[in-house]
Amino acid sequence: MASLTAARRIVVKIGSALLVDRATGTLRADWLGALAEDVAMLKARGADVILVSSGSIALGRGVLGLGLGTLALEQSQAAAAVGQIRLARAYEEVLAPHGITTGQVLVTLEDSADRRRYLNSRATMETLLGFGVVPIVNENDTIATDEIRYGDNDRLAAQVAVTVGADVAVLLSDVDGFYTANPAEDPAAHRFDLIEEITPEIEAMAGDAASGLSKGGMKTKLMAAKTATGAGCALAITQGAVLRPLRALENGAPCTWFRPKGDPQAARKRWIAAMKPRGSITVDAGAVAALGTGKSLLPAGVAAVTGDFGRGDPVAILGPEGQGLGTGLSRYTAAEARLIRGCRSGDIEAILGYPGRAALIHRDDMAT
Repeated sequence: MASLTAARRIVVKIGSALLVDRATGTLRADWLGALAEDVAMLKARGADVILVSSGSIALGRGVLGLGLGTLALEQSQAAAAVGQIRLARAYEEVLAPHGITTGQVLVTLEDSADRRRYLNSRATMETLLGFGVVPIVNENDTIATDEIRYGDNDRLAAQVAVTVGADVAVLLSDVDGFYTANPAEDPAAHRFDLIEEITPEIEAMAGDAASGLSKGGMKTKLMAAKTATGAGCALAITQGAVLRPLRALENGAPCTWFRPKGDPQAARKRWIAAMKPRGSITVDAGAVAALGTGKSLLPAGVAAVTGDFGRGDPVAILGPEGQGLGTGLSRYTAAEARLIRGCRSGDIEAILGYPGRAALIHRDDMAT
């Protein structure tokens, strides 16, 4: 069974009901401070931590005095605008005393569907994590439409886990796991400690959200688990209302673990390898040697570019004799790749007229 102890990269989803007091619409400062201790604990071990946090609308509606009733779309967006700045400040203030820098990343589920936006999100979060930053991720509720009405941060957390190649995702919930039925309604319901596979029978057991602040029920958590485990990421559902919920999970608190299928890197490589190339990039002998040692493909090693592909599209990587070396996601369009082929990375800005990424195809976006 998975655990936090050996996790290299962890995504934690935090719901509105945990962060915001329903009666007052104010932040639960004691709980958030305790969570910061958990994050510091994981960071001290060398783990990367990403927090996917709800709460902007819940905080904003409290400030604006909007109450707990259903909000019109424009009211939700206004509440998000007011609440998001407070939410980001709250995380900054509780993590800074632990020497942890935070960064705000606003996305929507659509960002994972478009390869160009997906690559942008991945590159940004990888760079933040490389600097030791804890990204605070939330849906961009200020401009989103369907995401506010139907979206949820359970699935967003799973998408983030896939994007960054996390090996563990934790959904902090108002229940301590996945049950055969709603335990509040059925005294005979029992919790699963481990779910090996999400079957139709398991899906039939899922219920809906009970909280007036959160939108995600067990159905959305199962969807999140499907996404995460399919990409090699273990996922846990556990009680989040306790102080230090991640430490509690690590110490054996009741929960449900969903077993991953393989590991994140292997799953990502399979996904890339299955794509149909939109063009090809022929490399020289030096690049062949570099790729063989697990390095990224730089423009200097490119001899020829064929096809008409966009940024984020899959391309075939060919050796000097036309032999297939693999498939990768290009960080440049075909036109840009032709302009910078054979050039040093430091010359890209002078050639294109704007700064570019050093690698034409990053090793993480390559299946060889």
